Amino acid sequence: MSVPIEKSSDKKRIARKLEPSLKWISTSDKKDGAKESQDEKSIPSSSEKIKSSSPSTSPGKAQSPRRKSSVKIEDLISESSSESEEDEEQPGHGQEGQTDLPSEYWQIQKLVKYLKGGNQTATVIALCSMRDFNLAQETCQLAIRDVGGLEVLINLLDTDEIKCKIGSLKILKEISHNSQIRRTIVDLGGLPIMVNILDSSDKNLKCLAAETIANVANFKRARRTVRQHGGIKKLVELLDYAQSTPDHSHRTFHYETKDVEVARCGALALWSCSKSHANKEAIRKAGGIPLLARLLKSSHEDMLIPVVGTLQECASEENYRAAIKAERIIENLVKNLNSENEVLQEHCAMAIYQCAEDEETRDLVRQHGGLKPLAALLNNTDNKERLAAVTGAIWKCSISKENVTKFREYKAIETLVGLLTDQPEEVLVNVVGALGECCQEQENRAIIRRCGGIQPLVNLLVGTNQALLVNVTKAVGACATEPENMMIIDRLDGVRLLWSLLKNPHPDVKASAAWALCPCIENAKDAGEMVRSFVGGLELVVNLLKSENKEVLASVCAAITKIAKDQENLAVITDHGVVPLLSKLANTNNDKLRRHLAEAISRCCMWGRNRIAFGEHKAVAPLVRYLRSKDTNVHRATAQALYQLSEDANNCITMHENGAVKLLLDMVGSPDEVLQEAAAGCIANIRRLALATEKAKYS
Repeated sequence: MSVPIEKSSDKKRIARKLEPSLKWISTSDKKDGAKESQDEKSIPSSSEKIKSSSPSTSPGKAQSPRRKSSVKIEDLISESSSESEEDEEQPGHGQEGQTDLPSEYWQIQKLVKYLKGGNQTATVIALCSMRDFNLAQETCQLAIRDVGGLEVLINLLDTDEIKCKIGSLKILKEISHNSQIRRTIVDLGGLPIMVNILDSSDKNLKCLAAETIANVANFKRARRTVRQHGGIKKLVELLDYAQSTPDHSHRTFHYETKDVEVARCGALALWSCSKSHANKEAIRKAGGIPLLARLLKSSHEDMLIPVVGTLQECASEENYRAAIKAERIIENLVKNLNSENEVLQEHCAMAIYQCAEDEETRDLVRQHGGLKPLAALLNNTDNKERLAAVTGAIWKCSISKENVTKFREYKAIETLVGLLTDQPEEVLVNVVGALGECCQEQENRAIIRRCGGIQPLVNLLVGTNQALLVNVTKAVGACATEPENMMIIDRLDGVRLLWSLLKNPHPDVKASAAWALCPCIENAKDAGEMVRSFVGGLELVVNLLKSENKEVLASVCAAITKIAKDQENLAVITDHGVVPLLSKLANTNNDKLRRHLAEAISRCCMWGRNRIAFGEHKAVAPLVRYLRSKDTNVHRATAQALYQLSEDANNCITMHENGAVKLLLDMVGSPDEVLQEAAAGCIANIRRLALATEKAKYS
């Protein structure tokens, strides 16, 4: 329905009518005051019309501002702003305690009534006046919503009048930082209209629509709506600002600046949308990666932040990491680590953290000189978000030994040790993870000891953060490979703390603690006595063989191998039923578990009648099949286990029946001397049994 055309005399009359009601409107200076005054000067002439949107008949679509709102008014009290789909705000029962509301609340509601009036002059004046208020204030935001103002603002987006669209979007952009407002905008069908505006030829409209989408698309349903209405493809097209005009030679500075702003807003919206796996894939299919790579070379920091933020989100996908390498994005990420902008540094470091799971990427970071700025940024500890990103990047880069050497050269290990105290958990997880990787080298373990890093590491074993516990157990275990370090760990009661983590409910923590116990037991001064001193400790280890987690089983088998070196401890775990539990695990295809299981069986054979018991529990035949594995470590451990088992005649018969001799003969020629000796010893035992049987037959 179109609004009737006013006569020129009506315009003055309406202005006079509005004047008393608008006297109280705040006229405080805003940072965009110049734009507001320009909007007010460009009020449509009396011959122009505002095309009002027709009443919606489809669910989720905004109704005409002339009609009474069908949306229930919600409570003013702000609920949880969680972005999960289950946390949708529930409708309330109307506004309570209205007498306590500030005057701005009622003033804004009066302006919304002028918006509903349908007069083009009143609409534009009301929009401009509404922006004089502090729309970042929740009271102002909810005042617009409670009186049905969101429906009116969304309907204005469906008109042909650009000035009304711009005014409406400017308000929606500001108030959509509120989680309740975001959800209401989606409920009213505002997102599809904003997506359509992205096709507009007006760059101001494109920018405002994209920025508002960026604010609204902060929860799952909104991101899905943007994708389902073709928004991802349109947002990706905004990134291609270099192609926005066919005649590049006549591009003015203002024109180019506006194009850059369009691309920035598009990247901002994609950043919000990229938190969804399906949207990441949609961005990639729409050709977003090459465009993001091109924008990454920009000198505009405001542009770079959302571009790097989008790449950071998408880099969690393997397809993106491959494309990031192909587009040579790492080089520009490293370059921007040297920026003065802390937010940009943070997102570049976070993107490197995501990408550095790949070995080639870690090499690229080093080759492009990225390790030195990362090490330097460790010294700036005030910005915790940036520190978490930087330490995360260092952690992942430290997986490569060449990078660890560089970090040692830049004194990063000493700095990391200094960050083990008085830091938030998200920083500690990364710091300890990085130290755990650095500890794989003897020289670095000595540095950590000299810097006093072992005590704060042991102190962190009493925490509850799962990721931190996994990393700290790995770091402590790596340090324990040095006898000097092990003495300090033992003195600080670190072994007991590691053992207690075997009771942790998280399988990853259990497995990491069991792996860490292996070097502790191996390098302790009196390991047997130390292990027996933990009341119920051996029974706890044996019972973990009932776990269904393969990593837990492999780590526990490795720990049992170390524990069983002490005869008294071997006797205790035998009494706790270690033989049947190990035998039950024999039918596995996991090579890591096979190796450590075979080593545990080999060690446990050295007590009493355990060799015979393994045969009785059907562990021998599955072990023979391990010899067909492609892993030489499995071959070595299995040959040693079969050699120990072959001391029993019945086990020799089982091995012969399952074709062990032929497989072992092939391994006698192995360059691995331990494997050679074990294979030859097993064959010799089988041969001796055969000769004894033959001799008995003819005697």
